[in-house]
Amino acid sequence: MNVRRLIPTAALAGAVALAGTALTACSGAGAAGSKDGKLGVTASFYPLQFIAEQIGKDHVKVDGLTKPGVEPHDLEITPKQTAQLGEADVVLYLKNLQPAVDKAVAQSGVKNIVDAATLTELETHGASGHDHDHGHEGEAGHEEDHDHGHSHEGGTDPHVWLDPVKYAEIAKGVGAALEKADPGHAADYKKNTDELVGKLAALDTEFKDGLKNTASKTFITTHSAFGYLAERYGLDQEGISGVNPESEPSPARMKELQAVAKKDNVTTVFFETLASDKTAKALATDTGLKTDVLDPLEGITDKSQGADYFEVMRSNLKNLQKALGAK
Repeated sequence: MNVRRLIPTAALAGAVALAGTALTACSGAGAAGSKDGKLGVTASFYPLQFIAEQIGKDHVKVDGLTKPGVEPHDLEITPKQTAQLGEADVVLYLKNLQPAVDKAVAQSGVKNIVDAATLTELETHGASGHDHDHGHEGEAGHEEDHDHGHSHEGGTDPHVWLDPVKYAEIAKGVGAALEKADPGHAADYKKNTDELVGKLAALDTEFKDGLKNTASKTFITTHSAFGYLAERYGLDQEGISGVNPESEPSPARMKELQAVAKKDNVTTVFFETLASDKTAKALATDTGLKTDVLDPLEGITDKSQGADYFEVMRSNLKNLQKALGAK
């Protein structure tokens, strides 16, 4: 229990003597040792929070650092959240997605820290669908032309959770971490992990079958978050901006996308729920295209097309099928 780092020994003894009252007040993250005795898990943003809840169920109390409606890339950590991190039994995060979280995690001193980026293989994806094959350039200069310098640190794309196969790999790693942190409930964590991995395999099949036969393979989206999904299901993502949703596209890129839309029979420009739809609507107006939602699932709000990961992913599939002319 990491509370010992935060409370002097004498104060801790006093707290224990007071039937754990002070301890419970301190353990806002629901760390093991608080009155409910649950494993305290702090997850940096929604996809990791969802995995922890699905695998931990009644044995864990999960807190998310990124609140609903906040763009994860922009997250700033408050002193209260930094303290909350220090109290957690397990911290789940994805390195290089949220710089503020990376810094806070490094300072937290928590023993069980899980970096989801180490649980699956990360790849480099630019804003263009033609350069998503593990960094090989499909056309001369494509990588340089399209990435606009908006890759995350290290050049890798962090949006792995949008590929159900990679998300399942992360789930297995998180499950193993919970088993290690709370061996008394290891059998339950293992069972819940297997269930979640099975559901993700079924989702993968739905995407594979649903996108197998489409009139077009190209989709345009404001935020280049769908590189893994595109690669998994044989599609081409054309991002208006790079992997950072707030970056502004150049006039040259907008002109290029108009040409791509014409050449590849693109019908729809996708925007997302947590970032501005201004550029998507401008491009759609200029090209006579429709707009629709493709959600990068960085958070769930009342505007989301579904209440959890699976519901929103199925909405994404339906919207892609419609835009790509699935037969």
